[in-house]
Amino acid sequence: MLGNKKGKKIRKYVRDYVVFDLETTGISSDFDKVIEISALMVKDGRVTDEFTSLVNPGRHIPKGASDVNGITDDMVADAEDFSVILKEFLDFAGDMVLVGHNIHTFDMKFIYRDTNAFYGKVPDNDYIDTLDIARNYLPDLSHYKLVDLAEYYGISSTGAHRALNDCRMNQQVFSCLAKEMTEDKVKSKGGRICPVCGSPMKKRNGRYGEFWGCSSYPDCRHTEKIAF
Repeated sequence: MLGNKKGKKIRKYVRDYVVFDLETTGISSDFDKVIEISALMVKDGRVTDEFTSLVNPGRHIPKGASDVNGITDDMVADAEDFSVILKEFLDFAGDMVLVGHNIHTFDMKFIYRDTNAFYGKVPDNDYIDTLDIARNYLPDLSHYKLVDLAEYYGISSTGAHRALNDCRMNQQVFSCLAKEMTEDKVKSKGGRICPVCGSPMKKRNGRYGEFWGCSSYPDCRHTEKIAF
């Protein structure tokens, strides 16, 4: 929903959410434009609905972008402007938690920029970044791209870099990550769960030696002593 304050990034599994993905003309949230947006509605852990649309960016799509996502100028020629499509997406998502991969540093920046430009407000939906979750709960992996996580969990990455296919892949990855986020699984790896926010805790070094610190710092500042 649109408001005057951005939603919070949260680090937990939820069973009701909207997973979404953008394809753009490039990586700059200052200059580039959205050319595709897709989303899946998930309730009680199951996909119940989907939303997908190409977007006319009003400019040429660079070859480098087309080489990645396969979207060309001809494909978006008859598509609506993002001011129309974005409103449809926001109506689809409602007040549900948003989920995506690397959305904290990429997708949400485009969403905030354009909602503010078009409507003078920003979405107040809380959101979950599965890249952030994977880095916290799978610290031994060497790569954290969505296709890398899909390969790790044995999920098909066919059609990667088209928004709807990435949503489907991400929804399955998030379901797998949910199993990594259980307290029993974390404890089996010698870790701890923060009793305040539910994030994994990490060993940190301070003035008086090692201590457990919440991985959600600075959002959560809970700490615990390490018994020797």
